[in-house]
Amino acid sequence: MDLLIPEVGLVVFQTIAFLLLMFLLGKFAWKPVLAAIKERESSIDDALNKAELAKQALAEMAAQNEDLMKQARAERDEILKEAKKLKDAIVNEAKTSAQTEGAKLIEKARIEIENQKKAALAELKGQVSTLSLDIAERVLRSQLDDKAKQQDLVTSLLKDVELN
Repeated sequence: MDLLIPEVGLVVFQTIAFLLLMFLLGKFAWKPVLAAIKERESSIDDALNKAELAKQALAEMAAQNEDLMKQARAERDEILKEAKKLKDAIVNEAKTSAQTEGAKLIEKARIEIENQKKAALAELKGQVSTLSLDIAERVLRSQLDDKAKQQDLVTSLLKDVELN
């Protein structure tokens, strides 16, 4: 039973050793440990603050990025609208030019056809007159062979001249 009940000297010695250990730990160990804990806590707080600032900056950058994207889309839409207007203007101008050019070509072709028609009619008249003269010459030769026929022809021609 002596083991369960310690002697007074042992208890006093252990108590003094414990208090001395507490004093030494309090003087040399607790302050640096608490300072390290405080420092760690402040660095964690700083890191959290920096993370919050970075999160806010990221949110601002995302908002700016979204604004830039909206502006870029608006500019793209404006450029596409301008390009469409320009394309429509070019197409309309090309159509107008083609219609004008087509009208000029049609008029030119009509004039050319008219000129060729006149030339063909003139040539046809020339051929008809030549044929008429040839026929008249042959008819007159056949009629002028006979003296009585000549006399009848001259008489009929004189009658026609007097009537006109």
